[in-house]
Amino acid sequence: MRALVVGLGVAGMAAAIALSGAGWKPVIVERAPQRRTGGYFVGLFPPGKKAAARLGVLERMHLRTPPDHRTWAVDASGDRRRSIGFLDQPGHPEGTMRGDVEAALWNGLASHAEVRFGVSPTAIAQDETGAHVAFSDGGAESFDLVIGADGLRSTVRRLAFGPDERYLRPTNSVICTYALTGQVPGFSGSDQIALVEPGRALWVFPYRDRPPTALFAYRVDDVGLELRKKPADALAARYGGMGGPVPYALAALRDAPECLFDSVQQVRMRRWHRGRVLLLGDAAWCLTLYSGMGASTGMMGAAALGDALTAQPLDLTAALRDWERRMRPTIRAHQLIAHVKGEGFVPSNPFNHGVRHLVVSQAAKLLIRKPAISLS
Repeated sequence: MRALVVGLGVAGMAAAIALSGAGWKPVIVERAPQRRTGGYFVGLFPPGKKAAARLGVLERMHLRTPPDHRTWAVDASGDRRRSIGFLDQPGHPEGTMRGDVEAALWNGLASHAEVRFGVSPTAIAQDETGAHVAFSDGGAESFDLVIGADGLRSTVRRLAFGPDERYLRPTNSVICTYALTGQVPGFSGSDQIALVEPGRALWVFPYRDRPPTALFAYRVDDVGLELRKKPADALAARYGGMGGPVPYALAALRDAPECLFDSVQQVRMRRWHRGRVLLLGDAAWCLTLYSGMGASTGMMGAAALGDALTAQPLDLTAALRDWERRMRPTIRAHQLIAHVKGEGFVPSNPFNHGVRHLVVSQAAKLLIRKPAISLS
């Protein structure tokens, strides 16, 4: 049985490993000319670590959470106090880079799959004999299964399920994330920093062995208009005049070799498979980076798919149906929780900001052994 996997990201490589383990022959196509490296901060939760272990890649994964990390809540004037943040959540997610997760999967992929770069599907047709795919290089092949693991704006989803606007659910927020060259002055390398106001926030995530990542997140009325701006100009207009870590982070953005500047959207679908075409990871259920579960659920979904195909090797329809029935409650729960977490990252209004402040302050008192302090 041959499977086409579209996308060489976390979900795509995880799917290829799981398919190979189930006795399939996967082919991965990636529209980029080579494998991407780097990327932004990723939190790996216990279920994601368990899935990575099942795929045989956890031991290869570079996890970077500083063992002595602390979180500081900072205001626009620079005042700070001890608080809690992303790395302090229940389950204590491991901080790492998207590229670290992908590197572990790539190294684990080995002979599990054929990989073709610079190629993407242009048409998908199905009949009782298979899924017939035309490619951007002029070629055409048939497969027993096509897996779209090609992200939020999935080509496979558009070809097999319809246009993006049917499935994308906006949050009216924009993020810009990139690597800093060093920690914000006045903070230690293991400090996590959170400057959170109604409608805008700056987070700084630390690593134990490299400079931290900055994440600006803010609410807007017109996402399309905002994304037509240059990232540095958009952020300067939104955050100009603020103190604390903001001036340092804005200056670093202008010199950053790359950044992710994009809208925050969920993908909501009633079905993740249609015939011989299946969607996986962000293409199927993008939880938003506020959830922190994107990499984890990508690997969880891949491992579960391998289980389903192994359990019912002669009935593809039943296997895909059982896989979706197993995954949907977990994904639905995380999609709902992501809205709450989104208010924690960047509150949409003053009331929600006040609620967030109260909840975080009370939780910090319970979790931090030393009393909160205030420094200028």
